[in-house]
Order: sequence, then C-alpha cells, then structure tokens
Amino acid sequence: MSEIRTETKDRVLRIEIARPEKKNALTQAMYGAMADALVAADKDSAVRAILIHGARDCFTAGNDLKDFLERPPHSGETPVFRFLSALPSLAKPLVAAVNGAAVGIGTTMLLHCDLVYAAPGAKFQLPFASLGLVPEAGSSFLLPYIAGYQRAAELLLLARPFDAEKAAAAGFVTEIVPQAELFERAGNAALALAALPPAAVRATKALMRGRLRAPTLEAMDAEGKVFREQLASPEAKEAMTAFFEKRKPDFSRF
Repeated sequence: MSEIRTETKDRVLRIEIARPEKKNALTQAMYGAMADALVAADKDSAVRAILIHGARDCFTAGNDLKDFLERPPHSGETPVFRFLSALPSLAKPLVAAVNGAAVGIGTTMLLHCDLVYAAPGAKFQLPFASLGLVPEAGSSFLLPYIAGYQRAAELLLLARPFDAEKAAAAGFVTEIVPQAELFERAGNAALALAALPPAAVRATKALMRGRLRAPTLEAMDAEGKVFREQLASPEAKEAMTAFFEKRKPDFSRF
C-alpha cells in the first residue's frame, strides 16, 4: 500500500511510514502492511537487516484515532496485534531512524529495535494513561527493564512528551544524530549489519533478546486484555471525546 512503502536493496529491507499529511498516523491497514513486511523479511534470505523510518519530518504520531475508534482491536487477531507480536519474534536486526513526533506505538516499537538513531528535534510520548488506556507492545515490561523502574514510571504514568536526550538517557536511543545526517547514519548502520556474517548476527541478537521474548509476549497479552477493557471505560470515552472536541478532558468526576 502507498502509505507503507517497502524496498529491498543491498540486503536491507527499508520500511517507510508514508502518510505525512496525517503525521504518519497509523491505520489498521498500515499495521497489517508492516506486519506482513516484517514476517516476510524474517523468512527472506535476501534480507539481512531491516530499517524503519517515517516520511518527511515525522516518525509517526501513533494511532489514527478515527480509524482506531471505528475499528477497535477487540481480539489478538487484528492487524495491530499482528504487528506487535511480530516485533519480539523478529530474528533479524531492526534499525530505526526517528525524527519529529514518535507518539504511542512510535515510541513503544523502538523498545524492540536493536539500533535507534534520533534527530535532536525528535519528540517522544507515551500518552496511554492520559487517554484512559494502558501501555502496549510489551512496554510495561520492556521500558522498566531497559530504563529502570523510576524512569519508566515517569514516562508511562505522567504521559508527558519528552526529548531525544531523555530517550537516550532511558536507554532506547542509540545515538542522537543531526537531522541532515539521520537517514544516512541509520541506513549505513543497517548496511553494516547486512554485511556481517548473517548467522552470527542472528545468534547474537537471539542471545541478547531471546530470554526477553516470553515475558514480553506475556506482557503484551496482559496489556491487550486491560487495554480492551479500558477502551470501553468512561475515562477513555471522555479522553477521546475531548480530543475530537479540542478541549482539555475532565477526569474530576471519576
């Protein structure tokens, strides 16, 4: 699909989130296309590394709320959950280049990446609690594991935007790179990975990540159940209504 562009060159699969007019907000169809691309790449011997980035000056603003509310994820078989479950199962290295907004899944997917390069102006946010929801993509497990509990609590509970320096301090941004060099630096890292002995790279990643897979999938399952419950809650309905009405939500009555 045109909103998810893929290209394989020099043994690197490049996935571009290409919906800049909507700040690269993700629909169910886009999740499905990315899930298919990741699963296919992991099986394709011609692909040795994967690079994901956004179009223009944005990584992704997260879920397209209109599409999300019209097609809520009521089961684990939806495209969004197929994408989420593909991330911890990926055997090949995953590199991300992040500029502009990286909201919700735009941040949580980075916890599954092996290398993350961010521009100085990148803005991250885990807004789930402020929307009456809970974290996803296994981030309730992975973020405390990577960043430590106190840093994770600040980012997940307060749900405020934060910059690339804080993301690097939290441990999930590899390097902050000048905007003009971002895609080249991330692309060169993916090419470097693709040039290495492929079995050794996969085995090294498996040794580092393998023990995390089961608790990550367990966290995703627990998050999904609570997420679906919270999605139907009065808190979430107030948060979503306030968003579309462009006003501050009122949680004082809850």
